[in-house]
Amino acid sequence: MEIKGYQQQVDEWIKTVGVRYFDELTNTAMLMEEVGEVARIMARRYGEQSEKESDKHKDLGDELADVLFVLTCIANQTGVDLEEAIQRNFEKKNDRDKTRHLDNEKLK
Repeated sequence: MEIKGYQQQVDEWIKTVGVRYFDELTNTAMLMEEVGEVARIMARRYGEQSEKESDKHKDLGDELADVLFVLTCIANQTGVDLEEAIQRNFEKKNDRDKTRHLDNEKLK
């Protein structure tokens, strides 16, 4: 699935099943909540915190998809074409960072 198609699919779901978009501020708070759930899994499963029994069955992929869904809602309601934004972002990174990481002694 292409990103543009995903944006359209999210928009259709919101307008039929979800009834309407939450306002932008609510969606931003929801995005932070979803990122927090990803952070909890990462800290406990891959970091130094012990993993609680209740966290052991959490699906990282599902939580990442939740982040992407809410992020896409924010893009849709603010008129951001994510495909275009991602392309511009790669161009910026390629221009700005073309030798930065290669020259970083910490990465060798």
